Amino acid sequence: MGFIPFTFVDFIDILLVALIMFWIYRMTKGTNAPYILSGIIAIYLMWVVVRTLNMELLSTILGQLISVGVIALIIVFQPELRHFLQMIGIRQKHFNFITRIFSPVEARPRTDVAPIVAACRDMAATKTGALIVIGLQSDLTLIAEGGIAVDAKVSPDLLQNIFFKNAPLHDGAVLIHNDRVIAAKCILPVTQSDVPKSYGTRHRAALGMSEISDAVIVVVSEETGGISVAQGGQLRRDVDPSRLQQMLQRHLAPAPRRRSRKEVVE
Repeated sequence: MGFIPFTFVDFIDILLVALIMFWIYRMTKGTNAPYILSGIIAIYLMWVVVRTLNMELLSTILGQLISVGVIALIIVFQPELRHFLQMIGIRQKHFNFITRIFSPVEARPRTDVAPIVAACRDMAATKTGALIVIGLQSDLTLIAEGGIAVDAKVSPDLLQNIFFKNAPLHDGAVLIHNDRVIAAKCILPVTQSDVPKSYGTRHRAALGMSEISDAVIVVVSEETGGISVAQGGQLRRDVDPSRLQQMLQRHLAPAPRRRSRKEVVE
Protein backbone atom coordinates (compact mmCIF):
# COMPACT_ATOMS: atom_id res chain seq x y z
CA MET A 1 0.00 0.00 0.00
CA GLY A 2 1.59 3.24 -1.14
CA PHE A 3 1.35 6.69 0.33
CA ILE A 4 -1.47 8.99 -0.73
CA PRO A 5 -0.06 11.40 -3.37
CA PHE A 6 0.37 14.88 -1.92
CA THR A 7 1.25 17.78 -4.21
CA PHE A 8 1.88 21.48 -3.76
CA VAL A 9 -1.64 22.19 -5.04
CA ASP A 10 -3.04 19.99 -2.27
CA PHE A 11 -1.03 21.97 0.27
CA ILE A 12 -2.44 25.26 -1.07
CA ASP A 13 -5.94 23.77 -1.04
CA ILE A 14 -5.65 22.74 2.62
CA LEU A 15 -4.11 26.08 3.58
CA LEU A 16 -6.93 28.06 1.93
CA VAL A 17 -9.59 25.94 3.62
CA ALA A 18 -7.89 26.46 6.98
CA LEU A 19 -7.72 30.22 6.43
CA ILE A 20 -11.40 30.36 5.44
CA MET A 21 -12.42 28.36 8.51
CA PHE A 22 -10.32 30.59 10.78
CA TRP A 23 -11.80 33.71 9.16
CA ILE A 24 -15.36 32.41 9.65
CA TYR A 25 -14.54 31.60 13.27
CA ARG A 26 -13.27 35.13 13.89
CA MET A 27 -16.35 36.64 12.24
CA THR A 28 -18.76 34.52 14.27
CA LYS A 29 -16.88 34.46 17.57
CA GLY A 30 -19.18 35.20 20.48
CA THR A 31 -22.33 34.04 18.64
CA ASN A 32 -24.10 30.69 18.29
CA ALA A 33 -22.83 30.24 14.73
CA PRO A 34 -19.67 28.24 15.67
CA TYR A 35 -21.81 25.57 17.39
CA ILE A 36 -24.07 25.32 14.35
CA LEU A 37 -21.08 25.08 12.01
CA SER A 38 -19.49 22.41 14.23
CA GLY A 39 -22.63 20.28 13.99
CA ILE A 40 -22.77 20.66 10.20
CA ILE A 41 -19.08 19.74 9.82
CA ALA A 42 -19.51 16.72 12.12
CA ILE A 43 -22.43 15.38 10.07
CA TYR A 44 -20.54 15.97 6.82
CA LEU A 45 -17.41 14.17 8.06
CA MET A 46 -19.56 11.28 9.24
CA TRP A 47 -21.11 11.10 5.77
CA VAL A 48 -17.65 11.04 4.14
CA VAL A 49 -16.51 8.22 6.41
CA VAL A 50 -19.68 6.23 5.78
CA ARG A 51 -19.31 6.62 2.01
CA THR A 52 -15.68 5.52 2.20
CA LEU A 53 -16.71 2.37 4.07
CA ASN A 54 -19.44 1.68 1.45
CA MET A 55 -22.24 1.64 4.02
CA GLU A 56 -25.00 2.23 1.50
CA LEU A 57 -28.04 2.60 3.77
CA LEU A 58 -26.44 4.98 6.26
CA SER A 59 -24.74 6.86 3.43
CA THR A 60 -28.09 7.40 1.71
CA ILE A 61 -29.76 8.59 4.93
CA LEU A 62 -26.98 11.04 5.75
CA GLY A 63 -26.83 12.24 2.14
CA GLN A 64 -30.55 13.03 2.16
CA LEU A 65 -30.21 14.67 5.57
CA ILE A 66 -27.46 16.96 4.27
CA SER A 67 -29.29 17.90 1.07
CA VAL A 68 -32.56 18.66 2.86
CA GLY A 69 -30.81 20.05 5.93
CA VAL A 70 -29.15 22.84 3.96
CA ILE A 71 -32.54 24.18 2.86
CA ALA A 72 -33.93 23.76 6.38
CA LEU A 73 -30.99 25.66 7.87
CA ILE A 74 -31.50 28.55 5.45
CA ILE A 75 -35.18 28.78 6.44
CA VAL A 76 -34.72 28.35 10.19
CA PHE A 77 -31.63 30.52 10.56
CA GLN A 78 -32.58 33.19 8.01
CA PRO A 79 -32.17 36.10 10.49
CA GLU A 80 -28.76 34.80 11.61
CA LEU A 81 -27.60 34.29 8.00
CA ARG A 82 -28.72 37.79 7.07
CA HIS A 83 -26.93 39.21 10.08
CA PHE A 84 -23.79 37.22 9.23
CA LEU A 85 -23.73 38.45 5.61
CA GLN A 86 -24.31 42.04 6.72
CA MET A 87 -21.49 41.69 9.22
CA ILE A 88 -19.16 40.46 6.48
CA GLY A 89 -20.02 43.40 4.24
CA ILE A 90 -19.51 45.92 7.02
CA ARG A 91 -16.23 44.56 8.39
CA GLN A 92 -14.56 43.78 5.07
CA LYS A 93 -14.78 47.32 3.68
CA HIS A 94 -11.48 47.07 1.81
CA PHE A 95 -13.03 44.36 -0.39
CA ASN A 96 -16.27 46.25 -0.93
CA PHE A 97 -15.20 47.88 -4.19
CA ILE A 98 -18.62 47.45 -5.80
CA THR A 99 -20.19 49.85 -3.31
CA ARG A 100 -17.41 52.34 -3.94
CA ILE A 101 -17.95 52.18 -7.70
CA PHE A 102 -21.70 52.72 -7.62
CA SER A 103 -21.83 55.18 -4.70
CA PRO A 104 -21.58 58.78 -5.90
CA VAL A 105 -19.18 61.11 -4.15
CA GLU A 106 -22.03 63.50 -3.36
CA ALA A 107 -23.73 60.77 -1.30
CA ARG A 108 -21.11 61.05 1.42
CA PRO A 109 -22.86 62.32 4.56
CA ARG A 110 -21.87 65.77 5.74
CA THR A 111 -22.46 66.26 9.44
CA ASP A 112 -21.12 68.97 11.71
CA VAL A 113 -19.65 67.15 14.70
CA ALA A 114 -19.40 70.19 17.01
CA PRO A 115 -23.06 70.17 18.19
CA ILE A 116 -22.91 66.42 18.83
CA VAL A 117 -19.70 66.69 20.85
CA ALA A 118 -21.04 69.65 22.84
CA ALA A 119 -24.27 67.82 23.65
CA CYS A 120 -22.43 64.66 24.70
CA ARG A 121 -20.04 66.67 26.89
CA ASP A 122 -22.92 68.39 28.71
CA MET A 123 -24.96 65.19 29.07
CA ALA A 124 -21.90 63.34 30.41
CA ALA A 125 -21.44 66.06 33.03
CA THR A 126 -25.05 65.66 34.21
CA LYS A 127 -25.09 61.85 33.73
CA THR A 128 -27.92 62.03 31.24
CA GLY A 129 -28.19 58.79 29.31
CA ALA A 130 -28.06 59.12 25.52
CA LEU A 131 -27.86 56.90 22.45
CA ILE A 132 -27.01 58.64 19.18
CA VAL A 133 -26.77 56.85 15.81
CA ILE A 134 -24.93 58.80 13.12
CA GLY A 135 -25.58 57.28 9.71
CA LEU A 136 -22.97 56.95 6.99
CA GLN A 137 -23.66 54.88 3.86
CA SER A 138 -25.91 52.13 5.23
CA ASP A 139 -29.66 52.41 4.67
CA LEU A 140 -31.25 53.08 8.07
CA THR A 141 -34.80 53.63 6.81
CA LEU A 142 -36.24 50.72 8.80
CA ILE A 143 -34.65 52.03 11.99
CA ALA A 144 -36.02 55.52 11.35
CA GLU A 145 -39.51 54.22 10.58
CA GLY A 146 -39.55 52.43 13.93
CA GLY A 147 -39.12 55.73 15.77
CA ILE A 148 -40.77 59.15 15.73
CA ALA A 149 -39.91 61.45 12.84
CA VAL A 150 -38.20 64.71 13.80
CA ASP A 151 -36.37 66.13 10.73
CA ALA A 152 -34.58 69.03 12.44
CA LYS A 153 -31.08 70.45 12.25
CA VAL A 154 -28.67 69.04 14.82
CA SER A 155 -28.05 71.30 17.79
CA PRO A 156 -26.85 70.73 21.38
CA ASP A 157 -30.11 72.04 22.84
CA LEU A 158 -32.22 69.74 20.69
CA LEU A 159 -30.23 66.63 21.64
CA GLN A 160 -30.27 67.52 25.34
CA ASN A 161 -34.02 68.15 25.29
CA ILE A 162 -34.65 64.82 23.58
CA PHE A 163 -32.63 62.86 26.16
CA PHE A 164 -33.77 64.89 29.17
CA LYS A 165 -35.00 62.57 31.90
CA ASN A 166 -38.74 61.87 31.71
CA ALA A 167 -38.95 63.59 28.32
CA PRO A 168 -41.35 61.82 25.90
CA LEU A 169 -38.55 60.92 23.46
CA HIS A 170 -35.71 60.08 25.85
CA ASP A 171 -36.15 56.31 25.51
CA GLY A 172 -34.48 54.75 22.50
CA ALA A 173 -31.97 56.21 20.06
CA VAL A 174 -31.69 59.36 18.01
CA LEU A 175 -30.86 58.92 14.32
CA ILE A 176 -28.72 61.61 12.66
CA HIS A 177 -27.93 61.78 8.96
CA ASN A 178 -26.56 64.61 6.81
CA ASP A 179 -26.51 67.06 9.73
CA ARG A 180 -30.18 66.52 10.60
CA VAL A 181 -31.97 64.63 13.34
CA ILE A 182 -34.08 62.23 11.29
CA ALA A 183 -35.91 60.40 14.07
CA ALA A 184 -35.98 59.85 17.82
CA LYS A 185 -37.11 57.05 20.12
CA CYS A 186 -35.72 54.50 17.63
CA ILE A 187 -35.40 50.86 18.64
CA LEU A 188 -32.01 49.29 17.88
CA PRO A 189 -31.12 45.59 17.62
CA VAL A 190 -29.27 44.35 20.68
CA THR A 191 -26.04 42.44 20.10
CA GLN A 192 -26.13 38.66 20.52
CA SER A 193 -22.39 38.47 21.16
CA ASP A 194 -20.88 37.75 24.55
CA VAL A 195 -20.17 41.10 26.20
CA PRO A 196 -19.10 42.05 29.73
CA LYS A 197 -21.88 42.19 32.31
CA SER A 198 -21.00 45.83 32.95
CA TYR A 199 -22.47 46.74 29.54
CA GLY A 200 -25.91 48.27 29.88
CA THR A 201 -28.80 48.16 27.43
CA ARG A 202 -27.56 51.22 25.55
CA HIS A 203 -24.10 49.73 25.07
CA ARG A 204 -25.54 46.42 23.88
CA ALA A 205 -27.84 48.23 21.46
CA ALA A 206 -24.94 50.33 20.18
CA LEU A 207 -22.88 47.21 19.53
CA GLY A 208 -25.81 45.49 17.84
CA MET A 209 -26.37 48.48 15.55
CA SER A 210 -22.68 48.69 14.69
CA GLU A 211 -22.68 45.01 13.69
CA ILE A 212 -25.33 45.46 10.99
CA SER A 213 -24.41 48.91 9.64
CA ASP A 214 -21.48 51.25 9.12
CA ALA A 215 -23.03 53.86 11.42
CA VAL A 216 -21.13 55.51 14.27
CA ILE A 217 -23.01 55.15 17.55
CA VAL A 218 -22.30 57.36 20.55
CA VAL A 219 -23.41 56.29 24.03
CA VAL A 220 -23.54 58.40 27.17
CA SER A 221 -23.86 56.28 30.30
CA GLU A 222 -26.61 57.25 32.72
CA GLU A 223 -24.75 55.60 35.61
CA THR A 224 -21.18 56.83 35.15
CA GLY A 225 -21.49 59.66 32.64
CA GLY A 226 -18.85 57.97 30.49
CA ILE A 227 -18.89 58.37 26.72
CA SER A 228 -18.53 55.33 24.46
CA VAL A 229 -18.29 54.98 20.68
CA ALA A 230 -19.29 51.88 18.72
CA GLN A 231 -18.52 51.08 15.10
CA GLY A 232 -17.86 47.92 13.13
CA GLY A 233 -18.80 45.66 16.02
CA GLN A 234 -16.24 47.28 18.33
CA LEU A 235 -16.97 49.46 21.37
CA ARG A 236 -14.51 51.98 22.74
CA ARG A 237 -15.34 53.17 26.25
CA ASP A 238 -14.30 56.16 28.37
CA VAL A 239 -13.82 58.48 25.42
CA ASP A 240 -13.17 62.11 26.41
CA PRO A 241 -14.83 64.94 24.41
CA SER A 242 -11.66 65.87 22.52
CA ARG A 243 -11.09 62.26 21.47
CA LEU A 244 -14.77 61.98 20.54
CA GLN A 245 -14.45 64.99 18.26
CA GLN A 246 -11.43 63.47 16.54
CA MET A 247 -13.20 60.15 16.01
CA LEU A 248 -16.34 61.77 14.62
CA GLN A 249 -14.39 64.12 12.36
CA ARG A 250 -12.57 61.18 10.84
CA HIS A 251 -15.87 59.68 9.71
CA LEU A 252 -18.24 62.63 9.39
CA ALA A 253 -16.39 65.84 8.62
CA PRO A 254 -17.04 67.10 5.07
CA ALA A 255 -14.26 66.16 2.71
CA PRO A 256 -12.38 69.20 1.33
CA ARG A 257 -13.43 70.00 -2.21
CA ARG A 258 -10.75 69.34 -4.77
CA ARG A 259 -9.83 72.42 -6.71
CA SER A 260 -9.56 72.16 -10.45
CA ARG A 261 -6.31 72.83 -12.26
CA LYS A 262 -7.77 76.12 -13.51
CA GLU A 263 -8.53 77.27 -9.95
CA VAL A 264 -5.03 76.34 -8.82
CA VAL A 265 -3.45 78.34 -11.64
CA GLU A 266 -5.60 81.37 -10.88
